[in-house]
Amino acid sequence: MNDPTTHRLADRRILITGAARGIGAALARRLHERGARLALAGLEPELLESVAATCGDAPWRHCDIADRTGVEAVIGDLAAELGGLDVIVANAGIAAQWPVLDGDPEVLETTLRVNVLGTYHTLRAAGRHISHPHGYALAVASLAAAVHAPLLGAYSASKAAVEALGDTLRIELRHTGAKVGVAYFAELDTEMTRRGFGTRAAAAMKGHQGTFTGVTPLRAGVDALERGIARRSRRVYAPRWVGPVLVAPGVAQRVVEKAVRSRLPAALEIARGERPPFTTDQP
Repeated sequence: MNDPTTHRLADRRILITGAARGIGAALARRLHERGARLALAGLEPELLESVAATCGDAPWRHCDIADRTGVEAVIGDLAAELGGLDVIVANAGIAAQWPVLDGDPEVLETTLRVNVLGTYHTLRAAGRHISHPHGYALAVASLAAAVHAPLLGAYSASKAAVEALGDTLRIELRHTGAKVGVAYFAELDTEMTRRGFGTRAAAAMKGHQGTFTGVTPLRAGVDALERGIARRSRRVYAPRWVGPVLVAPGVAQRVVEKAVRSRLPAALEIARGERPPFTTDQP
């Protein structure tokens, strides 16, 4: 990238959760290329170790973000290894297909525990480390925080809460000089997207494509994150059309509702019998 702001990433001390694969792993590699000092956390030790090896043998820890005590210990240890923190990227999260009326309540409970409480635990534990004039916290939400699609009720609810946490923390940390951003992505080309939309119900609702908006190359998300972290941006999003949607989510919501109307009954019937796994296996 030729963006002049990327020089601000050199020597920045950045901790990324959910760094074993997907956008977390790709972001870690990009930031390492830019000279950042990284620490990684996630659920899959072998994958984490592999990513860390490509990032200058960055320190890493196994971490279940739903475990508040464990998160506090991991972030404390990694911050100490880096000599402090400048940036926390609260990226870890899960998704699973879930129809509101007929879905397993445990899917909602687990999604909220990981995505909402896990993000809260992460931001809370890292907050004291990034509460300085160069500090930045980035909570990774989703376009689903603003526009709510059928079969994604649990995920949408959790990401709307992540957005609320980020927006609130921004206000509460302003006096320290730290800034807080929220990230919004449509479907990026990651294993999470493939697993989350690789269901018969999703295919029935959206045809062979199986997604709601089409898949965007992962690089677009990583580019947006790099710019956002360098600039300590309030909002980070990809692809580009997500920005205007965030300005007028009510209009986009009506478009989604109209687009799925004819195929939804058949998709719901299929979803009642499907039990797809979470996009990341849980402890």
